[in-house]
Formats: sequence, structure tokens, C-alpha cells
Amino acid sequence: MTNNQNKNIVAIVTMMFLFAMISFVTNLAAPIGVIWSNTFEGSNFLGMLGNMMNFAAYLFMGIPAGKLLTKIGYKKTALVAIAVGFLGVLIQYLSGVVAADATLLTLPMNFVIYLLGAFVAGFSVCMLNTVVNPMLNLLGGGGNKGNQLIQLGGTLNSLAGTLTPMLVGALIGTVSKNTAITDVNPVLFIALGVFAAAFLILSFIPISDPEVKSNKEIVFEKSPWAFRHFILGTVAIFVYVGVEIGIPGTLNFYLANITDKGAGLDPANAATIGGFVAGTYWFLMLIGRFIGSLVGGKVSSRVMLSSVSALAMLFIIISIITPKTVTTLMPVFTGTSFAMTQVPLSALLLVLCGFCTSIMWGSIFNLAVEGLGKYTKAASGIFMMMVVGGGIIPLIQNWVADMSTYMFSYIVPLIGLAYLLYYALLGSKNVNKDIVVD
Repeated sequence: MTNNQNKNIVAIVTMMFLFAMISFVTNLAAPIGVIWSNTFEGSNFLGMLGNMMNFAAYLFMGIPAGKLLTKIGYKKTALVAIAVGFLGVLIQYLSGVVAADATLLTLPMNFVIYLLGAFVAGFSVCMLNTVVNPMLNLLGGGGNKGNQLIQLGGTLNSLAGTLTPMLVGALIGTVSKNTAITDVNPVLFIALGVFAAAFLILSFIPISDPEVKSNKEIVFEKSPWAFRHFILGTVAIFVYVGVEIGIPGTLNFYLANITDKGAGLDPANAATIGGFVAGTYWFLMLIGRFIGSLVGGKVSSRVMLSSVSALAMLFIIISIITPKTVTTLMPVFTGTSFAMTQVPLSALLLVLCGFCTSIMWGSIFNLAVEGLGKYTKAASGIFMMMVVGGGIIPLIQNWVADMSTYMFSYIVPLIGLAYLLYYALLGSKNVNKDIVVD
């Protein structure tokens, strides 16, 4: 019994690391994008393409990941996901080895290889998202214990999201013409090491899949698409992930930009400050999720989503109209120590949006699947595909930034938040209660 408990503990710790790796790999794209943006003479659109490729993988792998889980089980799916993740990060590392003067389809070959690596890593993250939550629930024995492990995993996920842009920003330091992806090799080596260790550890841990009752006798007269509030909910998930990623990603670009278009920070540590401030956004998401877990049983999803959407809209509106000359102090790690550093007030307001976005996924999911009954599982697979919004919407936002200014580009997440407010107040109402869902 003790031996089994020890094996479970090792498996749980491994899953926790993988939970963190989901956020770690996902959040590499934006800070590394600062390097590529500088390479392409400040093109934010091209700088954000790596993020786009990472999230585009969800569109292709969302439903297949669920089918793979059903076919080969939790452990084998996790091992496949880890192996694919290792390959994706390795390809990104190899992009720094290729000569910068080689080209493919008018783009630098090293950039094309990096995009391929980001796309492959996206497949891994999608599969890990599909398997880690139910696997932690299984290892915890289900119920409150299983839920507790998932919540702890979510905390580590947010912590990794906090540290990743900070770490990359510290390694980049000053962005110049000589800055290259090889400057963040230590971060890529860490990712490769964690993936390799997780694969080896998980290989030797026996994990049994839960018994699943056959669905052969269940008749599906309709599909989730028959529900209006679900259709609008899929749009809400698409929009939400785009807003969540676009706010800190574009902020990182803005603060790290040392041209007149940027925030006007000291060129010597602008990238470091940008990474740390963007990381603070993810830290506030961690705090927000914790608070949300405390009040979630007392406040409805509709009230939570409408409240935070309206508050985030207010933060963004004030950010857009506030000149960058209006500054405030924020604690930032400058490379050697923490110090209070002057940043535009708009940066602080955008960081505070992390509190708001932290509880949106759960609220949207709950509202969208309300009353779906036997169609809920199919709905979950569709939701995983809609995560692609995290690639498309930030790309649109940074195209707007290229055409105008960074602050004006926040009109894109502002419109997205307005839609989420509409969904919370009106679009989430189930008007198809006549459909049989038992």
C-alpha cells in the first residue's frame, strides 16, 4: 500500500510539472516574439506569429486529442504529448542554429523553423490540456481530493505563466540588432530537461485508466450546435482566450520597444521591465483564480462574468486615453535586485486586467454547457478547438498596433470584452429548453 502511495505521489508531482509546462511553453511565444519583432524592424504582426502558430495547433488537435485519449488511455496520451513537446522546443532551439541569411519564401529560414517549432509545441500543449486535468482527478481518487489537485495544478500553471516572461525578459535585457533567439537558450534547455525527466518518470509509473461506461445505448438526437447559448458560448471562449493572451503579450511588446512608438523606458532594461510587468499580469491571474475559487459557490457565473468584463473594459478605456507621460511606480526586478520603476499608468491598468480574466474561462464554460446534459462531452471538445482565438485575436491586435499605436490596438480586446459582457447578460440564456438532454 505504501509503495502504491509513493508511486501516486511521484505521478502527481509529475503531472504538476506538466501543468506548469503547459503555461511555460504557451507563454514563451510573446516574450520571444519581442526578439523577432526587433529582427523585422519592429513588426508586431510578425513578432506575434509564433504565438499564432502555438494556438493554431488547437484548431487541428482539439477533437483528435480527445479521441486519442479514448483510444490509448491517459498515460500513453501523456507520454505522446511530452514527446511532442520535447520535439517542439527542440525545433525552436534549432532555429537559433540555422544561418540567419538563409531564406524560405522570402522569410528568414531560422524564423520559419521557429514557427514550425511553435506549431509542434502547440500540439503538445493541446494534448496535455486534454489529459492533465482528468489524470490529476484520477490520481486524487476523484471528488474533493481530485478537485483539490486540479486547483493546485492550476496554481502552478499560473505561477509558470508569471515566471516565463520575467525570465525571458531578464535574459534578453537590452533588445538590439544583435539580440537573437540564442539569448534565451537557457530557458529552452530548462524546458527540454523538464520534458525529458517527465517522460522518463511517467514511463515507470503504472497508472490505470478509470472504467468508462459504454455510450452505445445513448441516442444523440441533436448536437451541441442545436443550442443557441452554446454557439454564442463558443464565440465567447474564442474571444476570451484572445483577450487573455493579447493584453499582456502586446503590453510586453509596448514596454520593450525602445523607439518613439514604445513606452519610453530606459533602453538598457526595457525588455527586462516589459517581461516582468507582463509576468505580473499572470501573477494577478493566479490571485484572481484563488479568490474566484472562494466566491464561486456564492456568486453566479453570470454575475461574475458580467462584473469582471465591465471592470476590464473600464481599465482598458482609461489605458487608451491616458498619455504615456502619465506614469506610476511598479516593483520590477532589474536584473540584480527589485526596485520601484517608473512605467506608464496604462501599463498598471492593463496588468490589473489579469484579475478580471482569471475567472472568465470557468464562468463561460459553465454558462455555455448549462442544460446540455449528454451533449456536454462533445461541447468540451469544441471548446478546446476555440482556444485558437488565443492566436488569432492577438495577431489582429498587433496588426492594428503596426498600423496605428500600441494603445489604440487595445480597441481589439475592448470589443472582445464588450461581447463577453453581452454574453453574460443576454447571450448565455438557454432558449432551447425543449431539446431532450437526458
